[in-house]
Amino acid sequence: MRFPKNILLLVSLISFSVTGSRGADVPATFSVGGFTFTRPAGWESVTPSSPMRKAELKIVDAATKGKAEVVFFHFGPGPAGGKKANIDRWFGQFEEGRDKIGAKVEDVTLGKHAVAFVEAQGTYKSGMPGGPQTPMTGYALMGAIIEAEQGNVFIKMTGPQALVKSATADFKKMVENAVK
Repeated sequence: MRFPKNILLLVSLISFSVTGSRGADVPATFSVGGFTFTRPAGWESVTPSSPMRKAELKIVDAATKGKAEVVFFHFGPGPAGGKKANIDRWFGQFEEGRDKIGAKVEDVTLGKHAVAFVEAQGTYKSGMPGGPQTPMTGYALMGAIIEAEQGNVFIKMTGPQALVKSATADFKKMVENAVK
């Protein structure tokens, strides 16, 4: 018996929503904003929790059970707040002032792209801006903003300080390899 294509599509969508996360099915490489990223070993793919997130990864520290998340945003060409506005917003997600969170921005050129690596640590306010937020003490942020004609790509890793620090080299390598 043959089923119409839209019935098969509907069954597929229902099946996907019932089975939940597609993390195990996401390949080790994925594309965001025209860049191909390779997920570091041990990092897990997660179904993005918002349509604004183009990809989402999770890092779990087996010893402490701590979790860090890595989110990828791409809004296309045009206004998306720009590099400075996003860096300021990221630093503003900490309770402490910028001078107390070890705020650092490292501007580099990789291939033909300007990349800003962003770091901070302190009490991170988890949650949507303007909505309820949960203070997370001892947290850190490692971010990257890749400037590109097709629109900037924003990548932000947040989690317990020790976990973010131990994942920073893999984070930077992932970004560097995608941009070269």
